[in-house]
Amino acid sequence: MENRLMQLAGFQKKYLRGLAHGAKPVVYVGHQGLTDAVIRAANEALNVHELIKIKFIDFKEKSQKATLSSEIERQTGSALVGMIGHIGVFYRRHEDPERRRISLPERGR
Repeated sequence: MENRLMQLAGFQKKYLRGLAHGAKPVVYVGHQGLTDAVIRAANEALNVHELIKIKFIDFKEKSQKATLSSEIERQTGSALVGMIGHIGVFYRRHEDPERRRISLPERGR
């Protein structure tokens, strides 16, 4: 399932990183990399939570995490809002306005 990439402003990413601060990772990328199961789990978690953390267990190089993150963004239609250590924070707004949990700020404060 290929989705359009989300475009977020810097202040929106900062807001989302703040919301994700206390959350635990819900998807883990192990030595096998991005399997269908990982993408499926990320899609399901994004459908439920909109904002998720993905932990990169066996990929410690910054370039590896950047490559994997852009592939996750592409395959899930989400946006990477931040990378803290080995954990990426991803956001995808729910398609159904009734089920949206997060309302993004429209402009910087």
